[in-house]
Amino acid sequence: MGRDVIIACDFSSKKEVIDFLSQFKDEKPFVKIGMELFYAEGPEIVREIKAMGHKIFLDLKLHDIPNTVMKAMKVLSSLDVDMCNLHAAGTVPMMEAAIKGLTREDGSRPILIAVTQLTSTSEERMNEDLLISEPIDKVVMHYAMNAKKAGLDGVVCSPLEAGKVHDVCGSEFVTVTPGVRFADGDIGDQVRVTTPEKAKEIGSDYIVVGRPVTQADDPVAAYKRCIAEFVG
Repeated sequence: MGRDVIIACDFSSKKEVIDFLSQFKDEKPFVKIGMELFYAEGPEIVREIKAMGHKIFLDLKLHDIPNTVMKAMKVLSSLDVDMCNLHAAGTVPMMEAAIKGLTREDGSRPILIAVTQLTSTSEERMNEDLLISEPIDKVVMHYAMNAKKAGLDGVVCSPLEAGKVHDVCGSEFVTVTPGVRFADGDIGDQVRVTTPEKAKEIGSDYIVVGRPVTQADDPVAAYKRCIAEFVG
């Protein structure tokens, strides 16, 4: 599987995201549509961006009882997205139900990945707020193995954990890693972060980059810098 850079289009309106994507003339970046934009504009924004020629990672992080997740995934599968996700904390039966709902009649489906622990979560917060006393690396690997057991394609994890995920789940198991910043940039509210170049070295398959591109003075140049450092 080839590496790719996914731009996190965390905008609040259709106008903002279309204006942003319209700056890309020669490229059609893989884009992430998250809760803010999806809740503001609904499924139609997914269809519109897809029609512009972009691959889409629909980042809604489903987490509910298995039957509800199965039905929700069935709806999402009709949007022709390329990737979607859920929380691994929802358990193996929920993840299995998600695949069932996501798979179309012809057997095709988007890539399905599970969130292990958010990159904004430190080990201290995980221990104190969630009462998970194991080390964060051990928790992430356990969640990743559960996702593989359920039949998912990969996980969302910190780039610092991507190599270890491949060690325990295999090289074909996809790692999608947010928390990527340029070496000379601000880390924002992320905790477990690294650079595009380091993420490539560690073994990330996809990096998700938001503000370093979307808030750059020249977003196209920033995106090309990400591609150069991560894809080569």
